[in-house]
Amino acid sequence: MIKETEVCGIRTLIAPASGPLTAGLVFRVGCADEPLSRRGLTHLVEHLALHRHGMIEHDANAATGVTTTHFFTSGGERAVVSYLTSVCDSLRDLPIERVATEKTILRTEQASRPADSLLVWRYGAVGFGAAGYPEWGLEAITDDDVRDWAATRFTRENAVLWIAGDVPEGLALTLPSGTAHPLPALTSALPTTPAYFTEGSGKVMFSAVVERSARAALFAMVLERALFRALRTEDGNSYAVATAYAPRDGRTATITGLADALPEKQDAVLGGLIDVLAAFRVGRVDADELETLRDKASTSFDRPEALKAMLFTEAVDVLYGRPRMSLADFRAQLAAVTVEDLREVAVQAMDAMLLQVPRGNRADWAGFAEAPMWSESTADGQEFPSLQNADHKLVIGPDGVSMVAPHGALTVLHRECVLMQCWPDGARRLIGPDGVSVSIEPNLHDVSPEVIAELDRHVPDAAKVWQPARAADRIPQRPVPAAPVAAPKPARTWPRLWAALILGKRP
Repeated sequence: MIKETEVCGIRTLIAPASGPLTAGLVFRVGCADEPLSRRGLTHLVEHLALHRHGMIEHDANAATGVTTTHFFTSGGERAVVSYLTSVCDSLRDLPIERVATEKTILRTEQASRPADSLLVWRYGAVGFGAAGYPEWGLEAITDDDVRDWAATRFTRENAVLWIAGDVPEGLALTLPSGTAHPLPALTSALPTTPAYFTEGSGKVMFSAVVERSARAALFAMVLERALFRALRTEDGNSYAVATAYAPRDGRTATITGLADALPEKQDAVLGGLIDVLAAFRVGRVDADELETLRDKASTSFDRPEALKAMLFTEAVDVLYGRPRMSLADFRAQLAAVTVEDLREVAVQAMDAMLLQVPRGNRADWAGFAEAPMWSESTADGQEFPSLQNADHKLVIGPDGVSMVAPHGALTVLHRECVLMQCWPDGARRLIGPDGVSVSIEPNLHDVSPEVIAELDRHVPDAAKVWQPARAADRIPQRPVPAAPVAAPKPARTWPRLWAALILGKRP
């Protein structure tokens, strides 16, 4: 049903369709491709590419993901041709004069988007882990960075066009020539799984890496139904319960999930979630529910909007270098899924699971290892006691920095630093590839400007991102020593007071 060809020198997938013409242009570049010190670069290019098209009167948009950037549109032939042509023309000649304005827009957009801690704790601060951070690199991105990223990543060889309908007349997509870019290398900040970490409040969340297959996709659907029934319908301890399945590369996929809870119900929700997973692991899966959701998954491909999703997924697979699968083959795989198949996927999911539990909770009782919070070593250098906590100290040396507490140390080596945010008041935040972060507030550790200047000389320039000046009320002030308490004066007694009055003396 889906034909592979080439249009304007770009690999293209075409499928016959009724209704409005729909098309998309997918590039193999996303947040995971950016160094943390330039986080936000791909999103910035996406925004600039759309600017000249102006107000879009038809269905069209774009999205920057972890590994792809997607421009998509639907409407009449003229509108679709105009949109895709405008995008490609802009990518070859971006409106650089808009960089400062678009950065402001991205900062505003970022303010309402939470960071993805599951990505950071699993992968660290590079590759897929960098995608979990805010767009902290925006301040450092130069006009040349923007031009180079567009010229090397948004190219014919690094793109796939998909069209639901016929190729429209007049389509002229003039992208520069380049090379296909492989996915970023997989990294790990976890010495072992299953693991857990504590962060935030109100939600239990998880991610698991599993095989990429029809049975794994179906497992995610059956798991969501079982969690919803256990945590909301039966126990009434949770309101929002959801799972999602998303391909990570050509071979593996990630299943994520969440369940919210009131503070007094967090233990129950965590326990209920683990109980459901444990039941799946030993094959306790409702066979009738499997059949219901299998039918739902299979019939979803008959909906008109399903073709667009299929074309996008196959376009991404072409970019990943994964062999394409026909819809008939996928339906056949769905039809063959058994309870035992779901049990095997559950084993994979549990073995590779990372749990995020609210503060004050633990999951070691269920066999989850606590994800490492501390570094294995401490930097050598000058020590600066904390002016707030007597048992904390900051170490700044020629090779790295450490924040030392009674339970351990957080260390970032200069040569490995992937980001150092720098404020004019002398504050610094250093992040290592494992996601460890050390913040330096001169007023809280009595660090002189000379020491900060020496630190700046040791950290690679590529990792530095200079930040705007902070408002005065955002800069921590040096703690004021408590005033000494004067010794209390002896209390006057009534007999002494009366004696003074009788003798005519002041008491």
